[in-house]
Amino acid sequence: MTGRQQQQPAGSGRSLTPLEIYSRLEKSNCGRCLLPGCLAFAAALVAGTRKPSDCPALSESERDELAQALRPRSSSPSHLQADFLDRLEEKIRAMDLAAVAPRIGATYANGLLTINSLGKDFHIDHLGRMTSQCHIIPWVRVPLLSYVTNPTHRLPTGNWISFRELEGGIDWQGLFRSRCETPLRELADDNPELLSDLVELFSGRTVQLFAADINLVLHPLPHFPVLISYQAPEEDLASNLTMLFDECCGSNLHIKSAFTLCSGLVRMFAQITRQHT
Repeated sequence: MTGRQQQQPAGSGRSLTPLEIYSRLEKSNCGRCLLPGCLAFAAALVAGTRKPSDCPALSESERDELAQALRPRSSSPSHLQADFLDRLEEKIRAMDLAAVAPRIGATYANGLLTINSLGKDFHIDHLGRMTSQCHIIPWVRVPLLSYVTNPTHRLPTGNWISFRELEGGIDWQGLFRSRCETPLRELADDNPELLSDLVELFSGRTVQLFAADINLVLHPLPHFPVLISYQAPEEDLASNLTMLFDECCGSNLHIKSAFTLCSGLVRMFAQITRQHT
């Protein structure tokens, strides 16, 4: 590799760092990998959300060498996720996105499938590459691609069910409670205006369905409505928060991707809260 650091010997077993990967790259920050710069691409390789082949400036041999150097980490969670993304992208390449768009509540124009998530547009091309005006992070990318490639699809019914009632949800209920509902309840307890703010920030709407202080509907995906029902603490009564889902959600997204989506939402809400306090 001219002007680039020699690769780590294959089979060394040591994980490459983002800076070590960066030293192998062109460092032009061309943006053709759909990330802000080469260092961001290097970090994405380490995280498993990008592959060497996503860098058009690398030669075929350089991509192979980099993939080989990363291979000792192939059984890590991040690389399992990268493999899953590879499979999703393969499915996208085999799909007629123009035909899929109306079925899933998306639009198609100029070779791009456009999906609205929480008021923000995300664009997917025929290779499964995703772009948006906002930052794309793994918890968004995986559920969006999963949603597009999901073999079944139903329109919203207006009937709300718990996470455990979704197909496969009972196996994930404990983790969902600890990673999604409990931390979101604690956030709402500490920040009384949070849920009301989410209405404006993410094109949500309040509804009158249950006896609670606030019932907020969000659409993280076009046909994946989520209802957040929150009752604030009062005197000796503890607060309560429940996340409910339209019956269609179990048909429109695999349960693991549904969990990834919801836990990512809660992390994002927590980050927003920290930035505004």
